[in-house]
Amino acid sequence: MFNGGKKNQAPEKSKDFGAAIRRLSRELRGAKILVILAIIFSVGGSVLTILAPNKIATLTDEISKGLFGPIDINAVWAAAIFMILLYGGAALFELAEGLTMAQASNGFAKELRRRISRKINRLPLKFFDNNQTGDILSRVTNDIDTVAQSLDNSLATLTSETSIMLGTIIMMFITNWTMALVAVGASILGFIGVGAILGKSQKYFSMRQKELGKLNAHIEEIYSGLLVVKAYNGKRESDKKFDRLNKRVYTANLRSQFLSGIMPPIMIFIGNLGYVAVCVTGALLVTNNVITFGTIMAFIVYVRLFTSPLSRIAQSMSSLQAAAAASDRVFDFLDENEMSDQKEIETRVDKEKIRGDIEFDHVHFGYNEDKTIINDFSAEAKAGQKIAIVGPTGAGKTTMVNLLMKFYELQDGDIRIDGISTRRMTREDVHSLFTMVLQDTWMFAGTLRDNIVYNRKGVSDEEIMKICKTVGLEHFVKTLPKGLSSEISESDSISAGQKQLITIARGMVEDAPFLILDEATSNVDTRTEELVQKAMDKLMKGRTSFIIAHRLSTIKNADLILVMNEGDIVESGTHDQLMKQKGFYAELYNSQFSL
Repeated sequence: MFNGGKKNQAPEKSKDFGAAIRRLSRELRGAKILVILAIIFSVGGSVLTILAPNKIATLTDEISKGLFGPIDINAVWAAAIFMILLYGGAALFELAEGLTMAQASNGFAKELRRRISRKINRLPLKFFDNNQTGDILSRVTNDIDTVAQSLDNSLATLTSETSIMLGTIIMMFITNWTMALVAVGASILGFIGVGAILGKSQKYFSMRQKELGKLNAHIEEIYSGLLVVKAYNGKRESDKKFDRLNKRVYTANLRSQFLSGIMPPIMIFIGNLGYVAVCVTGALLVTNNVITFGTIMAFIVYVRLFTSPLSRIAQSMSSLQAAAAASDRVFDFLDENEMSDQKEIETRVDKEKIRGDIEFDHVHFGYNEDKTIINDFSAEAKAGQKIAIVGPTGAGKTTMVNLLMKFYELQDGDIRIDGISTRRMTREDVHSLFTMVLQDTWMFAGTLRDNIVYNRKGVSDEEIMKICKTVGLEHFVKTLPKGLSSEISESDSISAGQKQLITIARGMVEDAPFLILDEATSNVDTRTEELVQKAMDKLMKGRTSFIIAHRLSTIKNADLILVMNEGDIVESGTHDQLMKQKGFYAELYNSQFSL
């Protein structure tokens, strides 16, 4: 929990910005129509905006005639009305573009969340073993929000401003090529500056998203284990690590924002330089009667239209950099290797017809290819038998249960249920055959009734209360203000034992031919354990049951005890048989009663 961080950590190498943008554009296919509409609206508004300066020149020339003679009021009114229509139309286009782009970006974010939600259910448990929960949550929340906000703020803006810039260049050369060269030449410096800054800042945008994910992972870890942190006075160490991670996020934010933030001032300076160049050049041309004063006014507006997009384009590119960095993390998640495909599996299992025989045939497995956990596991369980799996911590007991449930794929060997290989069965079919009660309890926000009948339909309150009475939950239910309808969650002040009893009740509601108990009574007191054990005996009747237990006194009546050590079955038999052997099991059993 308190792993130290490296000082002066260099930013991780970011992916190619162009490649990230190309991937992002491909992923936008679902919102392509809306994006195209937004682009059309933005271009339409840009075209109307570009046409306005010519009318400004007309107005200026007509007004300047008033210095030497009468003013053509009709021409002034015509130009003014035309400009009002142009600017009004441009405003409507911008409104339509904003609404359309907002719908496109938020729709894209919604689709990404949907894809991630489906992806999570297709990822192997190995992925979650190797990645922190907080970092995964950061991708689902922060990174997707960053992509959506950046696209909303930048994509249409980038299109409209680019079209304004290109249209302005065309109109400037049509109006006067000499002044157009002066205006464009003064702005080329801006392009050079923007390009240089973009090359430097992208790695810091990527670094910011990665470091934010690490910070969120640390926060989630500390909040989940807050009692441990307090009990071991770990606040100081956790605060130190938080400060280190927070400083890295701050540093990455500062560098990325600084580099992107210096672009607008550069563009403002270039724009002002363009104004000066146009004014000086225009004054010389007016003096030589090459152009009119209205042309200078039109070019001043053109320079504003030309340089202002440069500033906005720079800001949009900063937003796109953030979107590219965030989308890299989202798409990396979506590109993760999924569990093996089940399309070719045609075998369907009816749990009502299952006898209950299970055979482990020379099973080999390791979480990593270079480290084997289960070496050569072979065993056979007959229908209705009570099978206990015991052994020291790390012997592979829970791993065998995970393989039985097909949470992980076998490296070698086979597991057969009623003679049918689990390789030929879908994971859903395998899961439907088992009722599983784990050592780790799990509550979700909802009513007590919802927590007990989780994913089951048509279970009456009478059945639930009967089960609650069987496992010893009846008194707890009656103490709640609304009984089974009371809202509970993982954060409520419910004892570990009560949570375990709720989990056991949930298991009893499930009607499956196989039962797995992984230290199911570890969190209840001795008196409650006796009550639960009796309930378990009723639950196990007629079912093939696998029990993982460290308290060996609870599995003395098992039909078969498999003793595991370092991934192998070292002994097997009944309790009495194993005690007579005076081997590994006897040593484990006696050690629990030694003083």
